[in-house]
Amino acid sequence: MKSDALKRGPQNAPHRALYHALGLTEEEIDRPLIGIVSSYNEIVPGHMNIDKIVEAVRMGVAMAGGTPIVFPAIAVCDGIAMGHTGMKYSLITRDLIADSTEAMVMAHGFDGLVMVPNCDKNVPGLLMAAARLNVPTVFVSGGPMLAGHVDGAKTSFSSISEAVGQYNAGKITEEKLHEYECKTCPTCGSCSGMYTANSMNCLTEALGMGLRGNGTIPAVYSARLKLAKHAGMAVMELVRKNIRPRDIMTEEALMNALTVDMALGCSTNSMLHLPAIAHECGIEINLDIANEISAHTPNLCHLAPAGRTYIEELDEAGGVYAVMNELNKKGLIHTDCMTVTTHTVGENIAGCVNTNHDVIRPIENPYSETGGIAVLKGNLAPEGSVVKRSAVLPEMLVHEGPARVFDCEEDAQAAINAGKIHPGDVVVIRYEGPKGGPGMREMLNPTSAIMGMGLGNSVALITDGRFSGATRGACVGHITPEAASGGLIGVVEEGDIISINIPENRIELKVSDQVIRERMSHFVPKTKELTGYLKRYAAMVSGGAYGAILK
Repeated sequence: MKSDALKRGPQNAPHRALYHALGLTEEEIDRPLIGIVSSYNEIVPGHMNIDKIVEAVRMGVAMAGGTPIVFPAIAVCDGIAMGHTGMKYSLITRDLIADSTEAMVMAHGFDGLVMVPNCDKNVPGLLMAAARLNVPTVFVSGGPMLAGHVDGAKTSFSSISEAVGQYNAGKITEEKLHEYECKTCPTCGSCSGMYTANSMNCLTEALGMGLRGNGTIPAVYSARLKLAKHAGMAVMELVRKNIRPRDIMTEEALMNALTVDMALGCSTNSMLHLPAIAHECGIEINLDIANEISAHTPNLCHLAPAGRTYIEELDEAGGVYAVMNELNKKGLIHTDCMTVTTHTVGENIAGCVNTNHDVIRPIENPYSETGGIAVLKGNLAPEGSVVKRSAVLPEMLVHEGPARVFDCEEDAQAAINAGKIHPGDVVVIRYEGPKGGPGMREMLNPTSAIMGMGLGNSVALITDGRFSGATRGACVGHITPEAASGGLIGVVEEGDIISINIPENRIELKVSDQVIRERMSHFVPKTKELTGYLKRYAAMVSGGAYGAILK
């Protein structure tokens, strides 16, 4: 065991003295030491129940013969951070989480780990740490929120965001807005649609790093506590068999995750996180691979915000394993990959039935023959950009219109709220990329305002920033190179024609090459006065098309 180097022999008596100071018995010290990384806090709704999950994991570890030891990870609530400077501190926590977990594990010599994340950056941050550390590891999340209900219809966080746009457009009263406010998020858990948190939790199952149901069992269900106990037991089996994250997160497993991503219609943020996780595994994923997988992967689910079904219904329909089993009917899944169950993917998904064809379309009758995410390239994004194709209205899959240019989210939001955006426009929000933001803020408020004001079928939005998983519409993000790095988006002028063609994976600024050369010859990107972690992050971060990895 790894911890033997810290606790065996006379020379380690000082270490054992400190274990005794923790109240550990000789028997506990003698067992494998299992670190439980708890993302619990009292500000993130998806994390407020994690203390209960952690206690269940502790019990599972102890029942299986290990000694559980808990230490923390930070978490930011993207919803609370949205629309102000706080969103600059969301994506950047992914690397803080990975780095701080590495420090704790390396300093204390754990034999195995159970990661207990839930929301947007904790799951990828801890997957990055797991790959980097390569210690036997299991993931168990806090679980998704139940959907809310307004006027007999289910709602989720995107509903309240769009309700603000409806209120600003005079379509609903202040009383109705307050009703949405009170009823949209009715329980603890990660927000109830296929947003980033639930996307990444579902992908832990596809990667083989989480047990069945990790992405879909609701936070408030007792089954979530049972899952946590089983996760605690499972890590002990991994320790005994020395099965490690890089044995599981192979190139084939990452291809499985991308395939499931396309079938589920996951958040565009998965196109930031999967390359970053792969990088920690020593595997490079480029966005061209995403289009190749999308081209032959059918989209089987239209979960909110793309449709009217929610994670709780995906769970009832058979969950991620049922989706994988549908995909496997056409040989789209690598079934030989090892998982934290100590069985292969093929063994895990065998017999997992799709019980609701309205929630998970049979592979013979998909929503579309191509996946839920598309990568667009062209002179505006020669290195790539990302759109959630499954959440775009059919009439907006091809769009051309005049640019309405803003150098920050706040200016764009003010123009939308003031009714200055008109049908046909293409809203351009720049200097919001990983380096230029810095921190690559999510643009949920502008996109929700556009949808809420009834412009979703006629207005597109492009940005070198990114979008919340709750965003829907013709919204193209991750434009690389970003404005702060000298990208063409930095010289787009008001009224320039921008062409978006999602079926052809193209995005173009329709200005002559001569004009572009002239503008670029005089272009000096804007800079910001930065301090602290934001300054260090901006200096080290790569472009959005490369996963916003720190160099």
